[in-house]
Amino acid sequence: MRVILLEDVKKHGKQGDIVNVSDGYAKNYLIPKGLAVEATKAAENELKLKKKAEEKRRQEELDLAKELKEKIEEKSISISVKSGENGKLFGSVTSKEVSAELKSQLKLDIDKKKIQLNEPIKTLGNHSVPIKLHPKVTAQLTVKILEQ
Repeated sequence: MRVILLEDVKKHGKQGDIVNVSDGYAKNYLIPKGLAVEATKAAENELKLKKKAEEKRRQEELDLAKELKEKIEEKSISISVKSGENGKLFGSVTSKEVSAELKSQLKLDIDKKKIQLNEPIKTLGNHSVPIKLHPKVTAQLTVKILEQ
């Protein structure tokens, strides 16, 4: 029997796959548990429409991320902090502070988890900070650390 999987089923396939399984397995386990539906023409068409809508949504997210990347890369933010000798900071600048300054200076609300600092910034000067906006899009933000 051909069924469309509504959820991932171990050893058979992932959500949205059309697979052949034995009649008993489909009728007694997959369909009653809500893991699959019978693969009729109507169900297959509905699946195609859902996949198209999902693909369109993903493309829109990618386009928005690219647009946001351009906005971020053409501007920079400045952060004033106290520093000691040789341009070393008292403390450090973390992704939390970068996120807060992005919100206040550029009016962009970007989650601190998307800001990928390998380690906190501890020196004065310009620093390039990667921001992962989408799995395929990473923007480089210029952060100017100034003496207070």
